[in-house]
Amino acid sequence: MTNTVFFPGLGLEFELNRVAFSVFGHNIYWYGVIIAAGFLLAVAYGLWRAPRFSMDPDVITDAIFVVVPSAIIGARAYYVIFNPAVCFTADGSFSLLNAIAFWDGGLAIYGGVIGTIISAVIFCKVRKVDFWSGMDITAYGLLIGQMIGRWGNFVNVECYGGVTTLPWRMCSESIANDLLRGGLLESQQMYDSILEGALGVHPAFFYESMWNLLGFVLLVLIVRKWGRKFNGQMFLSYVIWYGLGRAVIEGMRTDSLYFFGTGIRSSQMLGIVSALVGIGLFVLRLKTTGPASPPFVKVPNEEVPQPEESAPAAEILPEGEEAAPAADTTVPEPEQSVPVAASGEPAALEEEQKEEKQDGGDAD
Repeated sequence: MTNTVFFPGLGLEFELNRVAFSVFGHNIYWYGVIIAAGFLLAVAYGLWRAPRFSMDPDVITDAIFVVVPSAIIGARAYYVIFNPAVCFTADGSFSLLNAIAFWDGGLAIYGGVIGTIISAVIFCKVRKVDFWSGMDITAYGLLIGQMIGRWGNFVNVECYGGVTTLPWRMCSESIANDLLRGGLLESQQMYDSILEGALGVHPAFFYESMWNLLGFVLLVLIVRKWGRKFNGQMFLSYVIWYGLGRAVIEGMRTDSLYFFGTGIRSSQMLGIVSALVGIGLFVLRLKTTGPASPPFVKVPNEEVPQPEESAPAAEILPEGEEAAPAADTTVPEPEQSVPVAASGEPAALEEEQKEEKQDGGDAD
């Protein structure tokens, strides 16, 4: 489970254990942990940038539960189709567990992209959302996931190229053994040279990771400086960019999947074809489709309109109590003045006060 990988030209050496940790006796591999980390970062970025690409983040969240399982199934199916030997045990019997054991490696990126596209078409059709806008934001997630996921190949000591003496050459005993078994070393001396560090292999996983990083940065800068001209621009740019890069890098690898026993590398062929199709669709949509959809803005709930004039609601009082009479808001007419003496009572009160003064009554 542990491999020593070193880069003699850079003075770097790593002890790589494929197992990250164990849970109840079950090993959790770094490959799966790194893939999951790339996925989570891609989702986080997609939810953050979704409104910019006219997509509701809630819709993106719903799509994840459909697209991600489809991508994993597609990635594993692609790998198994072009490398059926992984489905069989040492005695030659078929093993369903071996066929689905993607957590142990064996996920083809192009299979994941195909699964993503198919499930996205169905989801967008059902939910009545724009497919091209959805794939625009997905393109960023694909670049992030692939950029990080390739380091899972590094931990597994896979996805490397042919022999080289470049300063960044990668060396390992497991690499030397694999090349020797595959008949890719011309002599025992070349085998010894890899063990000593005089020879190494191209770190193809690193090339592709950096190619995806550069593509991600370019797409971000394009949107920031020029914006989107049409829906689907970012996704088609990704298809072209990744296809061209994959076609070149795949040609270096020693562990390629071949097209049904032929000498044609499956992913290299698909990279070239997808890049050509992407260029054609890019030009077509640039000339025929309208401008890109504006950024998505969630509209708040509208306030319920109130009647212009309404009688005050009746106050509900406890049983046995009566409501106070409503105040009379009408302006009363001025009453006619009545002579004080006419009422009798004020005049009598005045006479009593005079008598008290005469009798010596208290006065404040």
